[in-house]
Amino acid sequence: MSEHYETQYLDLMRRIWSEGDERRDRTGVGTRAVFGAAMRFSLKDDAVPLLTTKRVYWKTAAREFLWFLAGGTNIRPLLEQKVRIWTDWPLDRYRRETGEDIAQETFEARIVEDAQFAERWGDLGPVYGKQWTDWPIYEAAGEGLYRRRERGHDQIAELIDSLTNNPGSRRHIVEGWNVAELGAMALPPCHKTYQFYVADGKLSGLLYQRSCDLGLGFAFNIFSLALFTRMLAQQTGLEPGEIVWNGGDVHLYLNHAELVEEQLSRTPSGAPRLVIGRKPGSICDYSIEDFSVIDYAPQEHIRAPVAV
Repeated sequence: MSEHYETQYLDLMRRIWSEGDERRDRTGVGTRAVFGAAMRFSLKDDAVPLLTTKRVYWKTAAREFLWFLAGGTNIRPLLEQKVRIWTDWPLDRYRRETGEDIAQETFEARIVEDAQFAERWGDLGPVYGKQWTDWPIYEAAGEGLYRRRERGHDQIAELIDSLTNNPGSRRHIVEGWNVAELGAMALPPCHKTYQFYVADGKLSGLLYQRSCDLGLGFAFNIFSLALFTRMLAQQTGLEPGEIVWNGGDVHLYLNHAELVEEQLSRTPSGAPRLVIGRKPGSICDYSIEDFSVIDYAPQEHIRAPVAV
């Protein structure tokens, strides 16, 4: 009997918690970390590497990913769908800049109800979606002067074109790490570089993640990589192959002890599958209703605080 795909994740978690370097970090919480890690997961027969030792709210991850593909940088469309995973950063900024100790629920309600308030306080800067679909392009505008084009470079459109017309290319890449704009982002990209590979009619995807919160963020990151690869395969007439995850600074927060110990006490099981119900005309035309996960019977969710 082959080893369950989730075992490699639990082995990495155990290694970090027992052997990782204890370090100070940006949040002040502190972490245990290792530098450099990799995992591989098959997408054969609609397989999807959802964690089974705790419930992963995959629809939330899918909604976030569709928001990226739409070029979203404001949390309002997410909050309208009850997706709250990006609220912490603009909420923290609002509290710091106004001095108002507003409750999260009140802040989120104002974002949804008030478009002007959302425009001022809900924007995250040029985060993932902006870089993926509108990477800024500058052109000469006179001696020593440059101006920004109204519309930037659409990496997603170029990726689909290259996968379709030049599958053997080694340049099937989507990059989020725009050095010139990092300072304007609420959070610089963690899942920063995607690369894709075509062989024998199959599409495989690789993600390099510079920083990975293994306890909380990874579950969404690996699902999103699988979803992205499946969507691209469908759009380009290829079969799904496998996905490869590479992490740079891979860490567990010191205040996640209960999560880590509880999850490591559990045994993974099951083989969930991701089904895409239709092929829309464009990768931008998928909706949450197009996706379903079957045969997913995870153990109960484990709560843990997000470090901002």
